[in-house]
Amino acid sequence: MNNSDLSDVNAEVISVYPNSIKILVTDLNDFKDGQNLKVGSYIKVPSDDGDMMLIGIIENFSIEAKESGERKYLIQANPLGIIKSGRFERGGDSIALPPKEAAPATYEDIRSIYKDSVEKNKQFEFCTLSYNKDIRIPLDGNKFFNKHISIIGSTGSGKSHTVSKVIQTAINGKNGDFNLNNSHIIIFDIHSEYHSAFPDANFLDVNNLCLPYWLLNSEELEEILLDTGERDNYNQSSVFRMLVTENKRKYNKSLSKVFYDSPVFFNIDEVENALKNLRDETKNSKASDRYMIVGVSGAADDKGDSSTTQDCGCKLDDKERIEKYFEKKFSFYNSKNSNVTKGLYADGTLDKFISRFSEKINQDRLSFLFSEESRGQQFENVIKNLLGAKGGQGGNNNVTIIDLSGIPFEVLSITVSLISRLIFEYGYIYKKLKESKGENTDFPILLVYEEAHKYVPNSDLARYRSSKKSIERIAKEGRKYGVTLLLASQRPSEISETIFSQCNNFIAMRLTNPVDQNYVKRLLPDTLGSIIDTLPSLKAGEALIIGESIVLPSIVSIDLCPEDRQPSSNDIRYWEVWKEQWHDADFSGVKDHWLK
Repeated sequence: MNNSDLSDVNAEVISVYPNSIKILVTDLNDFKDGQNLKVGSYIKVPSDDGDMMLIGIIENFSIEAKESGERKYLIQANPLGIIKSGRFERGGDSIALPPKEAAPATYEDIRSIYKDSVEKNKQFEFCTLSYNKDIRIPLDGNKFFNKHISIIGSTGSGKSHTVSKVIQTAINGKNGDFNLNNSHIIIFDIHSEYHSAFPDANFLDVNNLCLPYWLLNSEELEEILLDTGERDNYNQSSVFRMLVTENKRKYNKSLSKVFYDSPVFFNIDEVENALKNLRDETKNSKASDRYMIVGVSGAADDKGDSSTTQDCGCKLDDKERIEKYFEKKFSFYNSKNSNVTKGLYADGTLDKFISRFSEKINQDRLSFLFSEESRGQQFENVIKNLLGAKGGQGGNNNVTIIDLSGIPFEVLSITVSLISRLIFEYGYIYKKLKESKGENTDFPILLVYEEAHKYVPNSDLARYRSSKKSIERIAKEGRKYGVTLLLASQRPSEISETIFSQCNNFIAMRLTNPVDQNYVKRLLPDTLGSIIDTLPSLKAGEALIIGESIVLPSIVSIDLCPEDRQPSSNDIRYWEVWKEQWHDADFSGVKDHWLK
């Protein structure tokens, strides 16, 4: 482009700062040249020799009025990069000295910024430039998915729609003629929004989700079963750990090393038996290794009372005692002065723990953890089910939706923690397995956390500890093993900063809460200038995309999902529905569904 092309444009650069330029416009209509300029529009400043031109984005606009009535227009823009030989480069040569002529960037100028910014085979497209829908915005798909992603926006901004469109685009991308590509995506769906967007997905909810309790780690198990507020918590934890470890060794004798945290089977009913026996046990006061179990206490059984000799009671060493207690719930002879004494844990310290323990493992709402079906699951099948890799005709799915709406709140964090941890550890082991064969991992996984602030809040409360620990580990280490995160939230300020700060790609939609706006500004690069201030005024479906995957920060319009593939996140039409004739509600059906 030559300077002669700008000879009729009344605009020139009058100030140059490290991160901005100021342009004086004397005739605004001539300068606009029929374009609809606004904050976020692009301007260009050609070099003296015409070999390159600087591209900037308009940050603000002001009018300078003199007493004579003359008006001058001032535009401040943030330099983004240069177009040289038809290609755009971030940064690049700065303006040497003003004055330089300036003009709005044309369609071709803007198109040249984006069209060759990403290699063809890496292009991932789901949006257009906001103020020019003819310009498609390609992202680098590798850089987008192998770094963590954040999609944030207030209610009604189009956040769920954007999540759906990103995933739909990912599963439809193919480099050959085949039906199913190799994408693997797990959506944690807390509001049952995404089944309508992915009707063919592997759908798991509280009715068909099977997560065997024996896959829970120590923290997760104790968070469910132990009462952390009790003063006897240490005793509870110590006894429970000992029993679980011994029961795992009982059922996994072929393994040389079995620990409390080992993800192997143990029988939780036998652990319950042992807890109750420890609570009720009595001992022969004349022989401390003899336990007064009714029916196996020798002379005491013959007499039918608690009078003892040194030979009364069932003789057991510590290991035999625990193995015996696993068998069933026994009855013990009552304590009696100088004959029968209470056991170590028969002082009431385990009473509340056992009551809570029994209630939890028999609770219908937790059957996805403790039912016979769940406990009998094979480890391999659990992983296959979570990843939608069941094999066979129509058995594989790119997307698994885990509907958390029916999961009891008190175990929501633990459920998310367990699944996240299993997937991370699968990714870690799978990569090591492939590396041992001299191969690269070929099974990358994306974990999508809808309403992420509900699983990983910026809080130290104990009930969030498990999920925060699992997801923070993925945030720090996951991408090395082919496991990345997509965090979607309407309250980014409530997300753990440790996790949120690990995101490298941001899709920021309309944010109206000042606290959230300031939080996002603090985490995003300072070089964005005032473009970040547009967040409160974005339309539904518009977003500011920032990160390594896009050539420059851009305000875009997200493509619409197909009509039959939209998330069920639309607002209820209150006023229209209220104006209709009275509807009779199916209260009986609600009750049945409620109590199901």
